[in-house]
Parts: sequence; structure tokens; C-alpha cells
Amino acid sequence: MLLLFEAILCMRHLFKRRNRVEVLRQMFTGGIKSLAVITVVASFTGMILALQTGIEMRRFGQEVYIGAAVMVSMLREMGPFMTGLILAASVGSSIAAQMGTMVVSEEIAALELMSINPVRFLVMPRLVAMAIMTPFLSFYSCIMGVVGGGIVGMTQLNVPWSAYIDNATRFADNKDLFVGMLKAFLFGIIIVIIACHQGFATTQGAVGVGNATRRTVILSFLTILIVGYMITRFFYV
Repeated sequence: MLLLFEAILCMRHLFKRRNRVEVLRQMFTGGIKSLAVITVVASFTGMILALQTGIEMRRFGQEVYIGAAVMVSMLREMGPFMTGLILAASVGSSIAAQMGTMVVSEEIAALELMSINPVRFLVMPRLVAMAIMTPFLSFYSCIMGVVGGGIVGMTQLNVPWSAYIDNATRFADNKDLFVGMLKAFLFGIIIVIIACHQGFATTQGAVGVGNATRRTVILSFLTILIVGYMITRFFYV
């Protein structure tokens, strides 16, 4: 939490040219480069949701409503959740490894010796980039999940595309979208702060870098699960 507060205070330097360039670079590295894996994971997540839901609903002759189930599930939970897990495993581990390597090679100490705040130079741009990109990636994940579910609906459950989309848009509302985007926003912040904290706390050389990376992924997964549950409970119970 202290690292998060310090990074927020450093945001007053966000609009300096060097920081703007670094934020854009981190948005590309952490966001755009993750699109391929997010596309595959989100598409198959939607396909699995549609198939499993449709199989059960077909017993009652209600398989036409799988669009609503997939859309609501992706917006509320699965879109932000899967995006958070993917970014924690890829971007979070990368950040932790990078920070840990800089610590053990004394690059962080060199920055401090040159009166450069490591939080402003390293943490703040990554925090801003992930806070911006994660909601967009989550929304993209939802779209791909719905498309994947629609393909399964048409090819395996005999649900027309028009009926699938009609039910998907009818039963999902703006609240589902806003809650999902809030989750994604918080997940992005959680991933960066945990990764940077674990990286800065690295000791014992190369072994410590590996341990920091492992702890980052584990703690990010657990925190995403807990925070996702608490947000759902707050808004829907």
C-alpha cells in the first residue's frame, strides 16, 4: 500500500515527455503484445461457457438463452478474471524479474545515487499503463468470448446468431459492464504493485529473482480471486 501511495504521488510528473513515452511503451509491451494470447483464451472461455451452459439448458428447451449466460458471465466475471490471470502470468512476472534483476545488479542503488526516484522512474509508468490497458483488454476479452460462444451456439446447439445476440444484449445491462471494467482496473493496479514490490524486495541473486517471480504470480492470482469476489458481493448481494 505504501508503494501504491508513493506511485500515486509521483503521478504529478506523468506529463513530462520522458514519462509519457515510457507509459506508451509499457502500454504496448504489456497490452498490445498480450492480445494474441488473450484472443485465444477468451474465445475458448466463451466457447466452453456456451457449450456447458447449452448442454444443460437444452434439457429444458432453453438453449436459445445461452447468449445471455455467456454475455453476463464474461462481462461480470470471466472477462476481467481471465485477463487478470493472463497479465499476472505474463506482464507481472516480467516486471518482477526485471525489477529483481535491477536490484541484485545494484541498478536501483545507482538510480538513487543519481537522485532519481525508482518509484517515479520505474513503478509509476507501469502502473498508469496497466491501469489504462487492463479495462480495454478485458472488454476485448468479453467480445471475443461472446463471439466464441456464438460460434458454438450456431454449430453445435442450433442457436441462430441473431437469436444469440438478441438475448445476449437484452439481459446484460450497463451495470455489468461497469463492474467488469472496475474489476479490470483494480486487477491491473494489483498486478503492477505486487510485481514491483516483490522485485524491489529481491535478495540472494539469481535465486531471489526466481523466487520473486514465483511469489508475484501466486500473490497476484490469490489477490485477484479475493478482490473479484468482494467486488461482486458488494455490487450484487
